[in-house]
Amino acid sequence: VQLAESGGGSVQAGDSLRLSCATSGLIFRTYAMGWFRQAPGKEREFVASISRGGGSTDYADFAQGRFTISRDNDKNAAYLQMHRMRPEDMAVYYCAAGRSGSGSRDDSDYLFWGRGTQVTVSA
Repeated sequence: VQLAESGGGSVQAGDSLRLSCATSGLIFRTYAMGWFRQAPGKEREFVASISRGGGSTDYADFAQGRFTISRDNDKNAAYLQMHRMRPEDMAVYYCAAGRSGSGSRDDSDYLFWGRGTQVTVSA
C-alpha cells in the first residue's frame, strides 16, 4: 500500500493551495480518508476527513470554511483544497486511509499513511 502526497509548497498568507494524495495497493473506495498536519514542535493534528463514498465530511474548527476535502474513487485519490491560508497553517500535511468507512478525527483509526508534504505560509 502506498499513499503519496503532493502539491505542497510555499505560499503567502491569503493564498490558496491544493494538496493531492495518490494511492495504490488498496481498494480505495472502501477506506475513509483523512488529512492531518504537524507543525514543528507540535503534535500531529486532525485537519479533515471524508467517508469512503464521499458523502460525509468532517473538519477541524480551524479548517471549517477555508478547507475542502474531496476524493475521486475512480482515480484512487483524495484532495485538500485550502483557501485564505494563514501562517499558522504551516506544517507537514499527511494523508491517511482509515479503517472505518466513515472517517475519524483519531489518528489511531487510520491504517496507512503517506510521508507528508511541506506547506509553508509566509505573512
